[in-house]
Amino acid sequence: MADTNGTVFDIVVLGGGSGGYAAALRGAQLGLKVALVEGGKVGGTCLHNGCIPTKALLHAAELADHAREGEQFGVHTTLERIDMAGVNSYKDGVVARLYKGLQGLIKSRKITVLEGWGKLVGPDAVEVNGERITGRHIVLGTGSYARSLPGLEIGGRVITSDQALLLDWVPKSVIVLGGGVIGSEFASVWKSFGADVTIIEALPHLVPNEDEALCKAFERAFRKRGINFNLGVRFAGVTQDDQGVHVSLEDGKTFDADLLLVAVGRGPSTSGLGYEEQGLTLDRGFVITNERLHTGVGNIYAVGDIVPGLQLAHRGFAQGIFVAEEIAGLAPVSIVESGIPRVTYSDPEVASVGLTEAKAKEIHGADAVETVEYNLGGNGKSQILATTGFIKLVRRKDGPVIGVHMIGARVGELIGEGQLIVNWEAYPEDVASLVHGHPTQNEALGEAHMALAGKPLHAHN
Repeated sequence: MADTNGTVFDIVVLGGGSGGYAAALRGAQLGLKVALVEGGKVGGTCLHNGCIPTKALLHAAELADHAREGEQFGVHTTLERIDMAGVNSYKDGVVARLYKGLQGLIKSRKITVLEGWGKLVGPDAVEVNGERITGRHIVLGTGSYARSLPGLEIGGRVITSDQALLLDWVPKSVIVLGGGVIGSEFASVWKSFGADVTIIEALPHLVPNEDEALCKAFERAFRKRGINFNLGVRFAGVTQDDQGVHVSLEDGKTFDADLLLVAVGRGPSTSGLGYEEQGLTLDRGFVITNERLHTGVGNIYAVGDIVPGLQLAHRGFAQGIFVAEEIAGLAPVSIVESGIPRVTYSDPEVASVGLTEAKAKEIHGADAVETVEYNLGGNGKSQILATTGFIKLVRRKDGPVIGVHMIGARVGELIGEGQLIVNWEAYPEDVASLVHGHPTQNEALGEAHMALAGKPLHAHN
């Protein structure tokens, strides 16, 4: 551990995940003296147990599907087998390279890294390995863990995403408990790898936080792929033996498989870290802050998954930058939660930003909201990729676009323009007049806005 020699830091960051390391890097960039406390590896869940390794698996899954489906493009390929040792080596290599790069960045900014599990022990202090580290400002970014349900123990054939990322074999059958982002992504991977997959979701739809039109299209796509799902009924229990897991629902239905993946969300990692003792307000373990991410105690801020809201790495990253700039006196603009892009990296992908149609009508009134859907069937590049789907726009009547919702192959790559449209409060006419490259899926965004502006070209509106 670095020797602090009683140094008083401008910022002490507790947790080196996306929010914590972003706060540290931006703070150092602004000339502040920064200490970063991390008990595991900098990069946190996203780099080591979440976003990056899962997307590596999803890319391998995409290659498997392409090998199976090559004949439809005149390329006669076959899938010989899934070599999980090779897949994991590829995945781990991606993570290792990014981890090395992040370590280099932190070192180049002269950030003091303290290795160990820290605890908040005062309004201006964190204790790590028995040493008290003092900071004029404290940033809490201790991240999250894979949750389970009350009474549902993880072990054996009942696993979370943490264990799923380490599997060195492909199960013949899997039950996924939870049809949100994590569950849907793993279901997509395992189906592509050849497993029989069933999703159990207590809510009425898969990816239930998305616009209902996307939910229904997503379910049709999964059904077409042969991914089974049971919606609207809650999980009752599971037993396991040498043959596999045996899952029961509250309506009496039962399901059997090799494994049960518990993907019911992530909980805030705040227990036993001194937060409540120092007067912070917690709600179900989440740290409550104001819109400036201040906890209301001393100069203590919180970022990332421990703050109620979207548990997304890029949200934590943006919050880390925001807090560093706030501490430095730059008075940054508050982050609008609805303006944060959201992507499910399954096959097909789902990407959205802004308000769903239902939420927009709740806020503005049903008569004050307009929508349009542009089918990717009219998009040349989508035809080339053999993908289906659509782009749905939500606008305030005679006002700006307040929601962009997309489903189809690679639509996650389009969300950058989508977030500019929503966050800069663009009108359909503003986007309709922009020139989009042809043939790209990106021009489907332009076509959708042309339709909403009343001048559809490649659409039967």
